[in-house]
Amino acid sequence: MTYKSVFTVLTNPKLDSSVLPQAADVARLFEAHLEVLCLGIDTSQGGYYFAGANAVILQETLSRASAEAKAVDEAVRGWLDRTDLHWSSDAAMAQSGDLGRFVAGHGRFSDLAILPQPYGEDGGFDQEAVIEGALFGAQVPVLVMPEGAELRSMPKRIAVAWNESAEALRTVRAALPLLMAAERVAVVVVDPPVHGPNRSDPGGLLSQYLARHGVKVEIDILSRSLPRVSDVLSRYCTDMGADLLVMGAYGHSRFREAIFGGATREMLESAQLPVFMAH
Repeated sequence: MTYKSVFTVLTNPKLDSSVLPQAADVARLFEAHLEVLCLGIDTSQGGYYFAGANAVILQETLSRASAEAKAVDEAVRGWLDRTDLHWSSDAAMAQSGDLGRFVAGHGRFSDLAILPQPYGEDGGFDQEAVIEGALFGAQVPVLVMPEGAELRSMPKRIAVAWNESAEALRTVRAALPLLMAAERVAVVVVDPPVHGPNRSDPGGLLSQYLARHGVKVEIDILSRSLPRVSDVLSRYCTDMGADLLVMGAYGHSRFREAIFGGATREMLESAQLPVFMAH
């Protein structure tokens, strides 16, 4: 198993600060095809304008979104033309309220999505909707790349956040190409339940599963010494010198859409290293 189709989404023609260089590095690492969706976002809310204004405002916002999509696409094509990658770029418009569903439709046939950190100083609604659409709509694993993070070679040290959930197991399976190439993989269990079915050996079955795939795996049991589990994981990753964190993405329904649960959101807000997620 490997990743042969890598997907990313861009909404800004300023590529130096975008996720495109990071996505290109990952595509090159796996000799994968890189697919770029260049979006112009229509932010109009027609129902809020006075009678007769809707058509005029809608035309203006659609024209602006179309121009933005073309500008991003032109910048992407110019940038990728100078690389040795196999790639494709598609310019499109999407309404802000339907952004997640739009991204889901375009990302369904990818092996891996490379997307920027959706929260923080530079995060916005569009980044949040894009990553939710990829994870919960397209059901594609996502590699979240904080600004400045790199993955130009296979990560040597990987932390796996484990809590026995279906989401966590699905994420581990999706991350196997990375886990199998690592020099050290730590299964991290924070405050395992004292009455759970695997209380005598938390993480043991997962460790056995990974070992059968040739993964060099160990188990670390941590107490919740900080207020948030995400803080415990972040500190562990720093102490370990981890190159990558693998964890399940948890969400709940919101008007037929899925949004991040608290623990997932907290981890994405504070992450300083790439985070591999699936749902």
